[in-house]
Amino acid sequence: MIAIIDRTSISFDEFIDWYPENSENRYELRRGVVIEMPKPRGQHSRLAGDLAYDLGTAFRQANQPYFIPKECIIKISENTGYEPDIIVLDERSLVNEPRWQRESIITLNQSIKLAVEVVSTNWRDDYLVKLGDYEAFGISEYWVVDYLGIGGRRYIGSPKQPTFTVCNLVEGEYELKQFRGNDRIVSSTFPELPLTVSQIFKSGA
Repeated sequence: MIAIIDRTSISFDEFIDWYPENSENRYELRRGVVIEMPKPRGQHSRLAGDLAYDLGTAFRQANQPYFIPKECIIKISENTGYEPDIIVLDERSLVNEPRWQRESIITLNQSIKLAVEVVSTNWRDDYLVKLGDYEAFGISEYWVVDYLGIGGRRYIGSPKQPTFTVCNLVEGEYELKQFRGNDRIVSSTFPELPLTVSQIFKSGA
């Protein structure tokens, strides 16, 4: 994770205007600073891809009007924008999104059914920074997929072990539930999802 623009602060719109096409990296804007995010590789990439497939299967079987875009940036504020590893959007809400068709930018929390971050070396971003920002933005459900078990002990316990954290927004605050091993994932957005943590994390093995 590398800050790449030598300026004190840029706006979200300046970030979008700057964003290079066909880059080998992804970029996010955090408090006005552009951060280079290497594209997922290897285990990280496979796990995210398999989980997106499983989610897509679940909401299609349930006849829910959701989809997972290949690329999407969430405008969190005037100086912060994120691109989750997986994002599930509600197609019905996109008519109210002024920048979706032209720029694949989401500006309204009700358009987002789920955001997912797969933890790599920057675990503080996913457990602390993004959790707080997604909570403040009002995303109803957020998953932290820590298949390496490297998050802070205050988040995944001690001894550390691979952990799947589901954050549900309740009265403006996230309630966190951790799942491990053969635990079945319990999701309010996808209650019929028939997956255990072990099944999901096999993709990262």
